[in-house]
Amino acid sequence: MIRVLVVGLGNMGISHALAYHHSPEFEIVGLVNRSAPDLPEALAGYPVATDFAEALARLAPDLVCVATYSDSHADLAVAAMRAGAHVFVEKPLATSVDDARRVVECATETGRKLVVGYILRHHPSWQRLIAQARALGGPYVFRLNLNQQSSGPTWQVHKALMQTTPPIVDCGVHYVDVMCQITDAAPVEVRGMGLRLSDEIAPDMYNYGHFQVIFEDGSCGWYEAGWGPMMSDTAFFVKDVISPRGAVSIRMAEDARSDDIDTHTRTASLRVHRAGIGTQDLDMTDEPGHQQLCDAQAGFVARAIGGDLDLTRHMGDAVASLAVCLAADESVRSGQPVTLTPVRP
Repeated sequence: MIRVLVVGLGNMGISHALAYHHSPEFEIVGLVNRSAPDLPEALAGYPVATDFAEALARLAPDLVCVATYSDSHADLAVAAMRAGAHVFVEKPLATSVDDARRVVECATETGRKLVVGYILRHHPSWQRLIAQARALGGPYVFRLNLNQQSSGPTWQVHKALMQTTPPIVDCGVHYVDVMCQITDAAPVEVRGMGLRLSDEIAPDMYNYGHFQVIFEDGSCGWYEAGWGPMMSDTAFFVKDVISPRGAVSIRMAEDARSDDIDTHTRTASLRVHRAGIGTQDLDMTDEPGHQQLCDAQAGFVARAIGGDLDLTRHMGDAVASLAVCLAADESVRSGQPVTLTPVRP
């Protein structure tokens, strides 16, 4: 039984806590949140603390789940590992590459497992897309976006996130991680553009952005993300991987909504096109929802700890994907391309 402390009880923190609650492999020893959380009935009986350091010292958990805002991820993860706990941390791993490397170095030094919350790694449609794309062979063109026509409570969440993190970083790390899994080459250059489309966010923040990334093997990728009530929901979900031998694409249902959390992970079909051979549609409608993916992610954490899995590549991809997205943010703000030191992810 893995004794787990969950820190941060927003949407993702509650989903992770529910996964631990329902799994026989975990025992929740405590929850931490700075304010009184609105908990579902299943979690209502667990003690909630407001002081992470105190709860960590008192409860001595085997695992700490960090689901707070991005700017606290690195410090909380390091504190947990220094206290002897393994760590699951929501993406992004940190808000700077130096901090991300600091967390990875701490995991290596302490021998603790570090799993980053890339939920798409546990999604059968995305696993199949990655396998089909790798079978085609590179170099690749990646065309990926996730725009959200958010309003009401969802827009409030997005505005809170944008106090520290622009959309191309918050969401982009997922999709650059997918690129890294498909091409084994390191990213070497990033070019970004963005625009502030709302007076409701800080003057130095932007709620729309896109970037291009070039890899060492010649592969290139494009990613676009925008949040807010002004965003178009036409072509908001583009997921294409193209190679000299064909393409693999995720295709959405006609009634998909851009601000629905399940839309971000759910797919309708996978289209595999082989140049000169033909096109095949693979039905992916019978697939897990958001909570089931969190459950699968919890299962992976349990296997990583119990089976002493080698997470070197996983941690390297987390650093590489963050480096690309932060370089994109730098490029947006400077108006200049950013060159990356080519480190194999």
